[in-house]
Amino acid sequence: MPRLSLWKDSHSNDYKFHDRRISEMFTIGGTGVLIHKYLGTTNQGSTDLTQPQYTNQSEQNIQDVLFLENRDRKYDTTVYSMRGIYQVSDSDFDLTQFGLFLATGTLFMTFHINDMVEMIGRKIMSGDVIELMHLKEYDALNDVPMALKRFFIVGDCSRASEGFSATWWPHLWRCKINPLVDSQEYKDILNKLETASTGEDLSLRDVISTYNKYTDINDAVVSQAEVNVPQSGYDTSMIYTQAKNSGERITPSLVTTADNVSAMSADASASTTSADTQLLTPDAKVSGYLTGDGIAPNGLPVQSGITFPIEASSGDYCLRLDYSPNRLFRYDGKRWVKMEDAVRTTLTPGVQNKTLRSGFVNNQATYADHNGTHEQRQGLSQALKPRADN
Repeated sequence: MPRLSLWKDSHSNDYKFHDRRISEMFTIGGTGVLIHKYLGTTNQGSTDLTQPQYTNQSEQNIQDVLFLENRDRKYDTTVYSMRGIYQVSDSDFDLTQFGLFLATGTLFMTFHINDMVEMIGRKIMSGDVIELMHLKEYDALNDVPMALKRFFIVGDCSRASEGFSATWWPHLWRCKINPLVDSQEYKDILNKLETASTGEDLSLRDVISTYNKYTDINDAVVSQAEVNVPQSGYDTSMIYTQAKNSGERITPSLVTTADNVSAMSADASASTTSADTQLLTPDAKVSGYLTGDGIAPNGLPVQSGITFPIEASSGDYCLRLDYSPNRLFRYDGKRWVKMEDAVRTTLTPGVQNKTLRSGFVNNQATYADHNGTHEQRQGLSQALKPRADN
């Protein structure tokens, strides 16, 4: 009589008995799960050696071998229905850390291995997307006339420790899943159209994505930042600059009761200021790092244009717009003397941003050599191309 042993070199009848009972447990008590099967990456059509072109579609293909990323993923158009089991728990605050931390929504879900392989042709792997139908939100605070679906990304997968029967063969597959986010990797799923009850076509991205909300928040922050700091450098327009006469500062004199002449005897005829006396303008401004704004000191009037005015009086200001940056001049009676350059500029990226960083990032200039015309702005992937080691 042979010795009793539950272990067999192959799947014995005991294993098959346990496997059928476990599969039945998932059928009875498991929740409905929709599997979006990951098929591999899409070819980029690029000549970059770090992004190889594959003849066959496979989950083992790597799109970018330099960064080891699969950014453009392809998913099966067929959706597979399975049963899964996981432990439902509340999202509690974690008070053991520095501050309050809320659980990220990570779940651990188990599947029956044989049913899984029979259904999708392989085990669930990292990159697959799971849709939990029982977590649909029917009463969300939005105007979308449909239930909000819950999608999860499959991360790590392994055999579950509780899935080993007395025969020592595994029956359960354990997956770590996290909530799906609106990113480039899952655009093949998020861009699929879904028809609402009103007949309006909405993509899953429009329904579950928070991109527009984040964009509105960012625009509001940038708008307020432009109000608080409209330009780079330092604003010196509120600083009063005293004028000079023949190289000496002008000190205004006032008639008081302490003077030899009685204050009551002072009248308009005693004033030396006549109607043809001109307003004396300063010939300098407060200087410093990024203080030039092209504005005349003390709020005095300034003419602007691409040429100097034909008729000018001593002390007049002119802002030349054909200079880059614009340049402020002062007429001293004989010549136009440079006062400052308008180097202050907006900080928001765009056409109005004249900073060196903006000019470097938004450089659209080209140069020509014996190989043709090239853009001055090039990425490192184009400037430092890998070469064959031979």
